[in-house]
Amino acid sequence: MYGYINDKDQYLKRLRRVEGQVRGLQRMVEEDRYCIDILTQVTAATKALHAVALGVLEGHIATCVVDAAGGPDGAAKVKEAADAIGRLLQA
Repeated sequence: MYGYINDKDQYLKRLRRVEGQVRGLQRMVEEDRYCIDILTQVTAATKALHAVALGVLEGHIATCVVDAAGGPDGAAKVKEAADAIGRLLQA
């Protein structure tokens, strides 16, 4: 079973929201909207995708990796790694 399966509905909801944001961006470009407004929306969509990616990655590490490694400190190490990756994505 995949690590994201318990949060699948949440991820699908977020991805649909991103899809709507991207359609909105297309309209903004078609309507020749102000550059900064477009960039602001691109940033919002990018952050939303990063949140999905981080969640899926954390689920993967927590299930697939820990199951494969199987140590008693596995869950703490997973959280630590996911937090570090999250900081990297924010850069």
